[in-house]
Amino acid sequence: MALFGKISIEIEVHATAEKWFKIFSTQLHDVQNIAESVHETKLHHGEDWHHNESIKHWTYVIDGKVTTCHESIESLDEESKTIKCKLFGEEIDHKFKVFNLIFQAIDKENGGAIAKWTIEYERVDEEVDPPYGYVEYVHKCTADIDGHLLKA
Repeated sequence: MALFGKISIEIEVHATAEKWFKIFSTQLHDVQNIAESVHETKLHHGEDWHHNESIKHWTYVIDGKVTTCHESIESLDEESKTIKCKLFGEEIDHKFKVFNLIFQAIDKENGGAIAKWTIEYERVDEEVDPPYGYVEYVHKCTADIDGHLLKA
């Protein structure tokens, strides 16, 4: 059984790709006030939420359990509206050697957008299950954030 994996989900949303990219590239600190599954976020290291060297601390719910991790931005591509983040910390590291969360906002021709989430991972061993709970988590967060962006 392979220890490397990739899981993707594409979710049709009502807000524009520009609004979606903006919230994750310039207003990430607001997500804790929008998404019900996010309990808290705080800047763990650095002075700017959106700088590549900054590290954020997240507290959220996965599979019904409060979970924490650290996150740093690996890359941000404005042209393709793509952000790649590395997730790490005690609750991630004991299960995964690599855990990347990639977000991409894709414009649709008839309005709205597609929020594409990809999880790239490497499990520490075959007894660790793939991170399917994170797919449910980003799905729930996407619905909450889309509702907020439509009101804004």
